[in-house]
Amino acid sequence: MASQVDRLLAEQTAGCIPEEPQSVSSAAPSLTYSDSDEQEVEEPRQTEPRRRRASTRLIAQSPEDIQRITGETTTQLVSRCCGGGCCFSKGGVKGQTVEYEQVQFPDNDAYRSLNLKIDQIPATLNNVSDLPEQTAFLQPLRRPSSVPSPTGSALSVGADESTTSHVGDLERKMSSMTLENIDTTTEPPSFVQPHPPHHVFAARIHNTRELTGQGAEKRTFHFDLDVTDYPEGEDVDFKVGGAIGVSAPNEASMVEELLDILMVPRFLRDKPVLLRTTKGRWPTVWGDDQARELVTTRRALLTWCSDIQSYPPTKQLLRILAEHATDKNEKKILLFLCAAEGQGVFCDFRTGPHVSVAQLLHAFPSSKPPLDLLLSVLQPLMPRFYSLSNDPHESFETRDGKQHRLVEIAVTVHETADWRTGTRTGVGSGFFQRQALKVIEAQQKGERIDVYIPMFKGLMANPLAKQFISDGPMLLIGAGVGIAPFRGFVQRRLKTANCANKVWVLQGVRDSLVDELYSGEWGVHEDEVKRVVQSRRGEGRYVQEEVKHQADLVWYIINSVDGRVFVCGSSRGMGEGVENALVEVAMEKGNLEREEAKEYWRLKKEGGQYIAETW
Repeated sequence: MASQVDRLLAEQTAGCIPEEPQSVSSAAPSLTYSDSDEQEVEEPRQTEPRRRRASTRLIAQSPEDIQRITGETTTQLVSRCCGGGCCFSKGGVKGQTVEYEQVQFPDNDAYRSLNLKIDQIPATLNNVSDLPEQTAFLQPLRRPSSVPSPTGSALSVGADESTTSHVGDLERKMSSMTLENIDTTTEPPSFVQPHPPHHVFAARIHNTRELTGQGAEKRTFHFDLDVTDYPEGEDVDFKVGGAIGVSAPNEASMVEELLDILMVPRFLRDKPVLLRTTKGRWPTVWGDDQARELVTTRRALLTWCSDIQSYPPTKQLLRILAEHATDKNEKKILLFLCAAEGQGVFCDFRTGPHVSVAQLLHAFPSSKPPLDLLLSVLQPLMPRFYSLSNDPHESFETRDGKQHRLVEIAVTVHETADWRTGTRTGVGSGFFQRQALKVIEAQQKGERIDVYIPMFKGLMANPLAKQFISDGPMLLIGAGVGIAPFRGFVQRRLKTANCANKVWVLQGVRDSLVDELYSGEWGVHEDEVKRVVQSRRGEGRYVQEEVKHQADLVWYIINSVDGRVFVCGSSRGMGEGVENALVEVAMEKGNLEREEAKEYWRLKKEGGQYIAETW
């Protein structure tokens, strides 16, 4: 069977067309079909319907195709194949003799927390990933000297005038580059600029409070950000339903730990260094793909430019760790994860809980790759976007004899598993929580401190930001922090609320005692327009169930002139559930079949009457 599969794959990759099999007893039929075959070979008279041949583009379209080509049922194939192609690699086909070697696994908690399902490792590994190209280089800044250095003298030996001139120009350029005067403890370096013309602005936290009560499954904080001094000239203003972008940094303790593991000397961590890149956008956010030279620090790069905890490990990262592992057992394990034979284990590893870079380095402690090589393969640290929860045109406060403009947002803290502390927070939400707790702690002590959020006017806007020409009835459906952008919109609409432009809100919470956001802060008529739906275990129901319960209201709104239905929140669970509930409402009230009901809502979405903002 193995030789049969190899032969078929070899025929495909060679690009040749195999001849039609002459014997009906052949175990593997031809994988190709062409008009020329029909002309050159006379087809025998068929006594039964002719079996369809598999396509050269799609080898198998059905279980029958798989069994005819491989000789195995789909169940048998899946039981031995992870889908990564490792079973087709040389030495990886089941049935061939494979020699294994004894490998001692690292004896530390970090490695055990990775849950790598490795039983034994083949002595020979195939198709090991190549070492990735290094695109980032850190070079010391040298100051000009009147005395030629030995290195400079060596460069001049045998060099022509143009080479000497080029070296001199490079030295003068490097000596003229200095570190910009920016406090990178509150905002990123200027080169971490979002999409022009936006610039990161350190907005002072005017006030913050926790919206959820003690015992809530997820903590949510409210923030009033002072944007009075936000730079002019960007041609974009804050608006209802809009969003702000936040350049959240990595946690300082995680950055420090990573520098410790990589054995970067402390006196170098904040020392100016020349960063040279050969291509790509990094370390900018949405800059052009080009080579760059700029002065920064190692700490700033790890704090503001590279994500060290949010992404699953890549083979590029593991390959670098393998290259610099001095322990032969650690090197073998890492190479195994980068090889065809370890594809199944690698797939399981990538789809499991995300691990931080520090966790990987703790798991394989003999690997100490250079920082700039590591920066070449890490994912860029991207901004997070947060919807405004107020009407920014009406939110002002007078303080210190000056009128301050405020924008308000709500942030739910997301947590994931951590190998040491049990849980760790996300990059963005964790940053917001740390900033909020600083302010709250200072307030409790009667102190006043300045705490900042590095933000910019967002490029993203909720459809609620659209200025509707005529206002029909609206149904706003949200759960958790997804309800936040509705608040500012409702505040504005209810100022002129009448029968023609009524607003209804369905808010899903786990427990109204601890999870209801902005209770009593929606403005006038709140009791009339808002209904809170609890999914509390044992006695509650989900917001999608309330949608079906309110079928008459849903059907009235969506069929009214300029009537609209908005859905905002998590796509998993709530988003999918609400969409199914809306389909069932259309089936019940419109007497439609399920496919017709789906098409009905699809057309409403195209027409702008049904808007779903989920993530």
